[in-house]
Amino acid sequence: MRKYELMVIFPIEEEKFKTGIEGVRGGLSEFGADIEKEEPFGDRELCYLIKKQSRGRYVLFNIRVNPAKIIDIDGRFKLNQNVLKFLFVRVDE
Repeated sequence: MRKYELMVIFPIEEEKFKTGIEGVRGGLSEFGADIEKEEPFGDRELCYLIKKQSRGRYVLFNIRVNPAKIIDIDGRFKLNQNVLKFLFVRVDE
């Protein structure tokens, strides 16, 4: 299992945010990822419109997951309507 940082941008509406973050947590646990840390970064202005949104709520996840599962998790997050953008970054140990 490798360490990754996952930055996710959610809509700022509270209901969409809660649904989105629960979907992300569920998707990660479904594919066997261990969430080591979850750090909110707050609401920020986006540089360009994403799904007709000009602001987003950022959350950083530190996770451990099998590298082969990243593609599956990526596909799951692309289908989540309450996730504006996300990015996986491998952390060198």
